Formats: sequence, C-alpha cells, structure tokens
Amino acid sequence: MSEMILPVPDRAAFSEEGYHVWCGTMTRDDDGTCHLFYSRWRKEFGFGAWVTHSEVAHAVAGDPLGPYQFKDVALPARGKEHWDGLCTHNPTVKRFGGRYYLYYTGNTGDGRVVVDGGLNWVHRNNQRIGVAVADGPNGPWERFDRPLIDTTPGFFDALCCNNPSVTDRPDGSYLMVYKAVGDRGEMPFGGPVVHVVATSDNPSGPFTKHPRAVFTKEGVHFPAEDPFVWRQGEGYFAIVKDMGGHFTGAGRSLALFESEDGFDWRPARDPLVSKTEILWSNGRLQKLLALERPQVWCEDGRPAVLFCAADADESHAYTFNVQIPLRRAP
Repeated sequence: MSEMILPVPDRAAFSEEGYHVWCGTMTRDDDGTCHLFYSRWRKEFGFGAWVTHSEVAHAVAGDPLGPYQFKDVALPARGKEHWDGLCTHNPTVKRFGGRYYLYYTGNTGDGRVVVDGGLNWVHRNNQRIGVAVADGPNGPWERFDRPLIDTTPGFFDALCCNNPSVTDRPDGSYLMVYKAVGDRGEMPFGGPVVHVVATSDNPSGPFTKHPRAVFTKEGVHFPAEDPFVWRQGEGYFAIVKDMGGHFTGAGRSLALFESEDGFDWRPARDPLVSKTEILWSNGRLQKLLALERPQVWCEDGRPAVLFCAADADESHAYTFNVQIPLRRAP
C-alpha cells in the first residue's frame, strides 16, 4: 500500500486557528458534498486536553482532498452526568442503509486540565464507545444514554475502550474492531493494550464481543492502536498505528493487516503503509512527530484517500488533518 501513496497538495491539510485538530474521517453525500468529522480542542488547554475537552466537529468541501471549511460541532459537550458528557473524540463515520452512523469515544469526569501536557487519568479511564445516528451528515445526531461498547470485568477491556472502527459483512451484519485496555498493568495506565473484534446484526448494536485479541505481538504490552478496518473483495484490511515498528520494522509507523474473515488477522506481505512523514506536491518531504488515526475513504470499493492526523513536532504548535491521495489499485 505504500506504493499507492501520492504527493499531497497544499489544500489537503486541514487546521483551525486556536485549535488542535485530530482524527479526520469523511463521508460523501448524494449531492457530492464531502463531510469531514474530526476532533478538536482549544490550544490554550494544552495538547493533553484531548482527553478532557475534545469535541467532534464537522467541516465540508467539494472534493475529498479539500479545502474543508468548518460548519458546526456535531457532538458537543452535553453535561458531565452523561457517559460522554464532557469529551467526544475518535470519530469514524459510516453510511449504512441510507443512514449515517458516527462512531466515537466519549468520557466524563472532573473536567480538570493537567498542566504540562499530562493526562487526566479519570477521563482516560472513563473512555467508552458510542454511536450517534442521523438521516444525513448535517444531522441532527441522535445520541444515546448508554455506551455502545462498555467495559467487561475480567475481559481485555476491563479498564476502558476506544478507537472504534466498523465495516459491513457479506451476510448483512457488521464488524467492529476497537482498542481495549485491561486492568492488569500498573495503574493508572493499566494494560495490556490490545484490540477486540465485535459483531452485530445492526449498525447501532448491540455488539457481541469475541474472545480473542487481535493485532498482538508476543512480549509487547502495547503494540498498536488506531485501527481502521474495511472490507474489500473477498476479505478485510486494516491499518493500525504500529507503536514501535513491531510489524513494519520501520519504527513508529502505519501498518497494514489482512484477514479473510475479520477475526483472524495477520500483517500483510508488505506491511509498511507509511513512516511518520508526508511528501508534499512541491517535493518537500516533511518529517513529523506523529502520523496516526488512519481512516480510508473508498471510491467504487477501492481505497482512494488516506486520512491521518499529524503533529509537526514536539512543541505541538501545529496539529492538522491530512488527506493523502492514493493511486488506484487495478
């Protein structure tokens, strides 16, 4: 898949003044308008405030590569008494059967911002997975009183869960892969951090968790995160953030996995999707601190654009979403 990546035009970088921007995911409506859903939070709170002050916002464009313009906030804060009341993050948007499903991570807590970029672990460990549903990408979005995926004592997700990704199956059912954090590691981080597959007959659930972890590496406590899964041809593909080159051998990077059934996953023959860098159309190769949260937009059943969140350097002064064009596979 790395050979499919094309140079990125300037218009394909989306940022907002005064905000950290992250987690881009796109759908296209019947009129051809592209709808980008993304995470954002005020820079004044610091980069670590993604866990306390993120909200899922909505921007539009006439082309998948952009340029995108902010339109509204799709999933705003709605009160700390709700399971997702103070923070919404990790959006991934899908269209199933004429309706739109916005899967996301939500949490609540004390709302306290931790100085110097640290995490509020109460909010982090309150992360659960939800879905909002609408008849169109402009909303209004119906949210629910309970998470779609909650923790299960004694299971891989006993501490918290996040990073949902959903695709359809040939039999008309739905498959989700999400990140699960156990409670056997040293707190408050917990761990190990693995991934779980869940299935449902309905895109809004309920989902049944399957008992075996995926995207694992023997002896590694936290090998991967940020899965994006899609169905193509007779099987499934997934891109994950490889936390340390455990699958690609290229350090922190994006790795490609494949599966015949969506349950048994293995690294692809050529697993490297991308290093943490962007090749711009003017020929400049930009090395990044982070290139993650991959999302793939498919056209006619084939990957056409790779959406990623990017962080320029350790200062976190410039965070943005990038829309990377892909050469169409035969």
